[in-house]
Amino acid sequence: PNLLKGAVMTASRYATFTPASLEFLRELRDNNNRDWFNENKPRYEEQVLDVALQFIQSMQEPLAGIAPHFTAVPKRVGGSLMRIYRDTRFSKIKTPYKTNIGIQFRHEQARDVHAPGYYVHIDPDRVFLGAGMWRPAPDALRGIRERIDAKPEVWRRARDDKGFKRHFQLGGETLTRPPRGFDKAHPEIADIKRKDFIAVKDLALEDAIGPRFQQKVETAFRAATPYMTFLCKAVDVPF
Repeated sequence: PNLLKGAVMTASRYATFTPASLEFLRELRDNNNRDWFNENKPRYEEQVLDVALQFIQSMQEPLAGIAPHFTAVPKRVGGSLMRIYRDTRFSKIKTPYKTNIGIQFRHEQARDVHAPGYYVHIDPDRVFLGAGMWRPAPDALRGIRERIDAKPEVWRRARDDKGFKRHFQLGGETLTRPPRGFDKAHPEIADIKRKDFIAVKDLALEDAIGPRFQQKVETAFRAATPYMTFLCKAVDVPF
């Protein structure tokens, strides 16, 4: 009985998403308009919003152990959960709602999504995790490139770490030509040309609704430690 109780307690520490969460996102994708959303808002709050906030709250303690300067903030607005409402003013996509769950665990010094962070993405077609920096600001981008240039062996050690590579692949956009001030013959010029320093791990849709989802997230984020340490040093924030 004690062993059984321990197993139940262990399982209950982990938050997970539900088939209803994915079903709501599928239906929203097919009915992306304000009338439908307003009519189904109670479903959104129960099946998506509350579930996502529970996941974020459940990540607070493990994230503090993995990367203590990054935050898991379970707030409806202004926390780790990204808004479902799309800002259509500057977007080519004019539908009013995002059809994914986006969660970003940002650095405590971060002001926006372009700072170092860990990311969880769930939509009806794809589930993936991210670690790193998406579209760093010009000064931050310059700092990363200069650190790769000055310490290529440290960069390679982080980028090629076995645990990191087992989980993540580097993605994002790159320049076609070397940025100004960098030698095109530099052995790491392919990485110096990156505009994004984001690493991505793809998961199956079934993973998101499985009991071990949070465990997989924690394991992957822990494996990203060498990469995140390099980036944080490059932009002069503590890891």
